[in-house]
Amino acid sequence: MSRELDKLSINAIRVLSADAIEKSKSGHPGLPLGAATMAFTLWTKMNHNGRNPHWDNRDKFILSAGHGSMLEYSLLHLFGYGVTVDDIKNFRQVGSLTPGHPEYGHTEGVEITTGPLGQGICNAVGMAIAEAHLANKFNKENYKIVDHYTYSIVGDGCLMEGISGEASSLAGTLGLGKLVVLYDSNNISIEGSTDIAFREDVAKRYEAYGWQVLKVEDGNDIDAISNAIDTAKMETSKPSIIIVKNQIGFGCPAKQGKASAHGEPLGAENVKELKENLNWKAEPAFYVPSEVYSNMNKYIENGICKEEKWNQLFKEYKESYPQLAEEYTNWFSGKVDREALESEEFWKFDKAMATRQSSGEIINRLAEIVPNLIGGSADLAPSNKTHMNTRGDFSAEDRSGSNLHFGVREHAMAAITNGICAHGGLVPYCSTFFVFSDYMKGAMRLSALMKLPVTYVLTHDSIGVGEDGPTHQPIEQLAALRSLPNMTVFRPADSKETAAAWYYALTNGNSPTSLVLTRQSLPLYDESGKQALKGGYILKDSKKETPDVILMASGSEVELIYKAADELANKGIDARVVSVPSFELFDAQDESYKESVMPKCVRARIAVEAASSFGWHKYVGLDGEIISIDTFGASGKAEILFEQFGFTVENVVGKAIKVVTNIKINN
Repeated sequence: MSRELDKLSINAIRVLSADAIEKSKSGHPGLPLGAATMAFTLWTKMNHNGRNPHWDNRDKFILSAGHGSMLEYSLLHLFGYGVTVDDIKNFRQVGSLTPGHPEYGHTEGVEITTGPLGQGICNAVGMAIAEAHLANKFNKENYKIVDHYTYSIVGDGCLMEGISGEASSLAGTLGLGKLVVLYDSNNISIEGSTDIAFREDVAKRYEAYGWQVLKVEDGNDIDAISNAIDTAKMETSKPSIIIVKNQIGFGCPAKQGKASAHGEPLGAENVKELKENLNWKAEPAFYVPSEVYSNMNKYIENGICKEEKWNQLFKEYKESYPQLAEEYTNWFSGKVDREALESEEFWKFDKAMATRQSSGEIINRLAEIVPNLIGGSADLAPSNKTHMNTRGDFSAEDRSGSNLHFGVREHAMAAITNGICAHGGLVPYCSTFFVFSDYMKGAMRLSALMKLPVTYVLTHDSIGVGEDGPTHQPIEQLAALRSLPNMTVFRPADSKETAAAWYYALTNGNSPTSLVLTRQSLPLYDESGKQALKGGYILKDSKKETPDVILMASGSEVELIYKAADELANKGIDARVVSVPSFELFDAQDESYKESVMPKCVRARIAVEAASSFGWHKYVGLDGEIISIDTFGASGKAEILFEQFGFTVENVVGKAIKVVTNIKINN
């Protein structure tokens, strides 16, 4: 009888999904119908509690194929997560708890935002890394405080995306045995049969990655799926992928197995036929038999019991290991030691250096201040200066290390770091050359959308890269990141501004931060420091209350305007020097502060940045000028390139004189 009730519950997922998509006239019914048995069976075996979606030791579930969101919403409804039938009726409507793709922080039980295919499986790898590292830190004999699995459902599209291959390769290398992926293998994509573009042997590919590969030939065989999950969990040294042969749109006679089932409502007649085929009551829409809810109550109660057992275990752990228990609580609080970050030692530098180097020094200071700091680079740690010298390396052999080696995998690295951050308990960062932030953009966008405080360390920020040439010299990347909502971008002018960037990254809690850092050495300014947290500030003021001209810049070009101000003074022009390390933070200041830094009455303005001019126009106005690069760079020594592209004190002085003169003439 229990299996019959489970099958009834599985069909409830199908019907709720079909009705919701039909009502909204928008959505993807194919996956919820085809993968319902697989997903339901998994959720009945997971350790989770719908009554407390934030239980620390819950198993994590990620629907990487996020277009099939109604599958997850139906599961959340049936397993007691607070998603109501009314919420399901409002699928894809403005303000509903059931948006088109699952959104982190919006719907209880959704572990991470998915939608762009391939991102979710990478997030799952990140969560599995977090679980392994935390388990190594906190678990003691008889006290497995951190002991959960990470599960992800992926589709053909996820596995076609190259980003999933990067993450899967790393997961195999790291031997993430508590990562289990269920592959909804239905051989259909939007354009038709996957044979037109995807004929590889996925099983062999994953074997080559170092995964355990399991197969279920009938996606509606509950016992076979259950046994495969058990087998996956028994393998502790490898991640597992379970290839489940499903039929897209299962249960709908006119759509089953067809591409048309993927991304459009079934249609009223087809929904009616689906219900008839499943022996389901046709009306009212969204009908679920009471027996289903009775059946689900036992699973919900089971989840409650599992958390209660863990709570008792943690209580005993706290008595036996009070210091570790306190650390555990602190790590998962998301807070850092602000007092240590505000100490004189954190902000102290005594010599000129590249901002990538000062960032490296700060990272090693943070390694002593932030015990749960974890991060690494895409095979560039010696160049990015991101290695924590007092911490070991995280590997298949050693889970205690905090230095992550992502390999040359920028696409996946950022998405994996999102997963680490969303898991909780750790403070993650990742790094590469700034020009390769293009590879990371999809995941960086999701960091910003989810308000995840991930820190991106992006070095080699301009034509200062020099001989590597235009392929490695970022031009438009600053403008691209500044255009991204909720991404805070810092391009510091010296070591103290770099400290400010790190301070903000670790304390704001609501946005990712991109640190854009130099390869070449920069001066250390007496006047710089915590003022950089305002995004823009007066580094060297004019002699007059109202300056003749405002010189503004970020990063390495601040040195040019600093020196240019002295040259202009010799020519009788009074200049104010403004460092603008972060557009976002400056724009967030109140109007009186912004007016005090850049008075509207001063129309003579020069902005200098070795990157695209895009974005600076809002600061220089119609009368000002921008010294920038709106072409690609060139290969050659950095100092020669800066001169060739006009980044000289002489050019700044000349432009400033021209602007001041023109304004006087026109007035």
